[in-house]
Parts: sequence; C-alpha cells; structure tokens
Amino acid sequence: MTHDSTDPVRTVAGMLKDERLGVLTTVAPDGTLVARPMALQEVEFDGDLWFFAERGSRKLAHVAADPRVNVTVGSGATWVSVAGVAEAVDDPAKKRELWGAGVEAWLPDGPDSPQAVLLRVRAESAEYWDAPGGRVATLLSFVKAKVKGERLEGENERVEL
Repeated sequence: MTHDSTDPVRTVAGMLKDERLGVLTTVAPDGTLVARPMALQEVEFDGDLWFFAERGSRKLAHVAADPRVNVTVGSGATWVSVAGVAEAVDDPAKKRELWGAGVEAWLPDGPDSPQAVLLRVRAESAEYWDAPGGRVATLLSFVKAKVKGERLEGENERVEL
C-alpha cells in the first residue's frame, strides 16, 4: 500500500477504515500498563478515535488519573499504533450518533443510559507497519526473505498527527 506522506491523518484513516476492534492501553495509578480490547466506533478517522465505556469502569478511572493512552489496531499485514490523550465525553447527541447494535452487548440500556459514556482518544502520533499484498503475500515475502537472507519488505513510518 502506498501512503500519502503529505497527509498523515489521511494515511492513518485509510489504514483504520475497515477496522472494528482495537486494543486500548491505559496507565493504572501504580504505573502499570493495562490493555484491553475495545470496539472502535464506525466513524471516519479525523484524528479522534471513539469508544463506548461504562461509567465507573476501571478504564475511565485510569484516564481520569492519567489521560495518556495508546490504541493498537491490526489485521494481517497492517498494524497501526496510535498514541494520544483520552477523555470521557458525556454528550447525549454524540452517543446517539455513534450508537450501534454491537454496543448493546455491553450497555443494554441504550445510548441514553446514564451508564453509557463515550471515550474519545485525540491522536497525537501514530506508527504503522504495512507489508504489501496482505497476509498471503506477507507470508511469501517472509519465506523469500528468510531463504535469501534479505530484509522483509514493507513500510514502517511514524507520523505526527
């Protein structure tokens, strides 16, 4: 995949476009890093990632104490790591806008439930790894590189957002 280095937000947006799950890492009060899978809300990436969370959850307590987070998303040959600052957002209109049937598994009382809170991650930087051609091509490239003693082909960039 060729990326537009002049627009890092668009590059990262393209890599996140069809992803539905990410791993959110927060900093616990004792400094421990805590990671958990989270469902990405289906919105075009504009520098923000959105998640639903339950009021009173440990992840929201972590964010309140230290808003620095990381979200990692990957599938096959493409991986994106987004570093940013998170905040709880209690906006009823935004919750209804982003609500989807999948969220009901965790928050069955709907977007207007007092337990439903949005978690916005404002991206500051991202690093991505992208091997050309998808999983099969990546596997073949790995084997070829190993046999020939060459470096595996692919892109790795860090971008400021």
